[in-house]
Parts: sequence; C-alpha cells; structure tokens
Amino acid sequence: MQITWYGHSCFLIQNEQTKIIIDPFDERSIGLKRPDATADIVLMSHDHYDHNASNSIDGAHEDHMAHNGGFNSHGIDFLGLDTYHDHELGAKRGHNTMYLFRLDGISICHCGDLGCIPSEEVLKEIAGVDILMIPIGGYYTLELDEVMKLIDIINPSVVIPMHYRIGGLKIDEISDLDPFIRSVSKRTIVNIGKTIDINKDEMPVDKEIWVFDN
Repeated sequence: MQITWYGHSCFLIQNEQTKIIIDPFDERSIGLKRPDATADIVLMSHDHYDHNASNSIDGAHEDHMAHNGGFNSHGIDFLGLDTYHDHELGAKRGHNTMYLFRLDGISICHCGDLGCIPSEEVLKEIAGVDILMIPIGGYYTLELDEVMKLIDIINPSVVIPMHYRIGGLKIDEISDLDPFIRSVSKRTIVNIGKTIDINKDEMPVDKEIWVFDN
C-alpha cells in the first residue's frame, strides 16, 4: 500500500488494484496545487471547498460525499461515521464524516474536519486503528488539547497530522505543525517525504508520528 499527501487533508491511498483520494481541494481557493492523480474512489468528509473538489481529480471515479454508514466500493468495505465540524452539534459548521476502511490488511481512519471529540459509539469503531489521519491546526477543527486526548483514547499505531498551515496555503487561521510536534514527546517523529510504501508486516511496533513533506 502507498500513501501520498497533497497538502491540507488530501491523501492518495492506493494498492495495485485501487486508488482512493480523500478530501480533494479547490486549487484556486486554497492556494495549493491540485493533486496530479487519478482515482477510482473519491471520499469527501463534507461539502466545503477545501475538501469537496472531486472535479479536480482525473479518472472515472466513484464519488462519496459525507457517506455515512457502511458501503462497499471496488471490493473495499468503508464505514462513514457521522460527527460534527464544531462544538455546537453542527450548528456552526455542519456535520463531518470520518471514514474507516482497511486496505492490504492495514486499517485507516481519516477524520476529515473533525471539530469535537466524537461520541462513544464512534470511538469504539475507531479504537486501535492502525493509521489515524487527524486535523491538528485548530480553529476550524479540534483544538490541540482535544487532538492529544483523542490520540490517547484511540491509541493508533501511527498518527498522520493534517489540516495545518503550510507554505502557499491561503487559510491563515489554522496553526502550523510546530505546536503539535512539541506536544507529542511520547511518540517517535518520522519524516516521511511525499510518499510512503508500507505493508502490514512493516507497521511500527512503537507508536509513531508520520510527518509528510508539503
């Protein structure tokens, strides 16, 4: 399995059979270059311009916008988990869908623009996931103390931070990576580059933070 980060919350996750893009963004609005990738499946956590630009992705892809509940696409079982984009039960920014799925034996949870600690029901579904992709920039999403609390609760093997300020991004309100890195002393920081190839047997025994290049 291969994971590539395109900035913000957008990832390409693929194996030899299937390419999955999560939360593609609008290049003109966000300031980052659009993903130069094709996909079979596009998952979108919510209908905001920095997460919903499926039309920027090449290929005849099957699109899933905030698809809650279980569904199957290209032989892969997905679970969409309904959560909130804020601390006000969605009154301020609406709902958000977290996606949980397994590829090549590795379980992955993409949190989208998660704005508060999820319900106990959701937490049970994602507990012990192999890879957790979580927004760490705050303001529109979880605050840093909530991020750390959620990581402790879920206890994933790998945490991949996303949705933080990087060069070129036109969303100035969110934090950069540094406050998060200063808060995760209990985990090993691994600088990944743009892409990583992994298999189940190579998943780390010790808990790690994977930081991708932007």
